[in-house]
Amino acid sequence: MSSAPPDPPGFELPLRLFLAFRVIIDELHAELAREGHPEMRPMHGFVFQAIGPGTTAVELGRRVGVSKQAAGKMVETLERAGYVERTADPADARRKIVRLTPYGVDALARSARIFDRIRDDWVRRLGAGQVRALEGALRAMTPDDLWRLDMPGWFGTA
Repeated sequence: MSSAPPDPPGFELPLRLFLAFRVIIDELHAELAREGHPEMRPMHGFVFQAIGPGTTAVELGRRVGVSKQAAGKMVETLERAGYVERTADPADARRKIVRLTPYGVDALARSARIFDRIRDDWVRRLGAGQVRALEGALRAMTPDDLWRLDMPGWFGTA
């Protein structure tokens, strides 16, 4: 008579979830680099989503959960790489609005296509039913708000 293997320790679940995230993000960034975006980093995706159609550096910092100074440095880095631009706010010339450039929009569009391809790879390896079941289980266990943009700040807290 054989018995089922013991359940893994509780700490394994978050580590496996994080490893799955890491595998996907590493694959995304390797492909983005091959497609002309070698400067892209995992944090940039959160920042691009937080910028949306345009925002200030202060608001960007609030959205991603970092200080005003850290947000300013992120904007400078992304501006040097050509992903964002700062323009005067038409309502208040003292404020600068941060917007994605066409290069930044291209990175987002490529990311969406690559994510779809990666999901298709998972479907080929695991089967469509298993991937849908995994996604359904994760939806059941996580908040409805898919866009938790404060991850950079959350990871950086002590």
